[in-house]
Amino acid sequence: MFERFTRDAREVVTHSVARAEKADADAVTEEHLLLALLDQQGTKAAFAFSALGVTDRRASVETALAEGRRRGGLSNADVEALAGFGVNVGEIVARVEEAHGPGALQASKRSKSWWSGHRPFTPAAKGVLVKSLRIATGRGDRVIGGEHLLLALTSGPGVVSEVLADHGVTYQSLERVLFPVRA
Repeated sequence: MFERFTRDAREVVTHSVARAEKADADAVTEEHLLLALLDQQGTKAAFAFSALGVTDRRASVETALAEGRRRGGLSNADVEALAGFGVNVGEIVARVEEAHGPGALQASKRSKSWWSGHRPFTPAAKGVLVKSLRIATGRGDRVIGGEHLLLALTSGPGVVSEVLADHGVTYQSLERVLFPVRA
């Protein structure tokens, strides 16, 4: 599948690995893919971010992603669902961090793969790559570009898609910006 990736899509993948390494993460996540997309300039994804006003609100995106990490990967929807059962996630996070230090609920940074120098992709990040292929194929595109990766990030549940939606980046808004219908 990687051979079908355009140059910008390949750069997203390689830069997401570099971001994971820089963050000392044990695996490449959807968040790393998004941040690598946000780093790009002159691509269709960069155009979409600019057109939807995300480029100017990058700090807000990064803050929201950090809050999701702090909650152990729970999205706001997850937090609301748990609140319906009387579970106060904010209180739990505060207590855990009080006992174990800031960021205690974030993913472990100790992994066997770290010793080998290889950063695997999480199942969710792999899912984004597979979805991008399906999206490209469904659109009749022969290659997978960064725009397909971005569309895939918006197409499922989770912190990344929720953060994007909160910043006006949905599957539908991306389609309008990236693939305008011509009369």
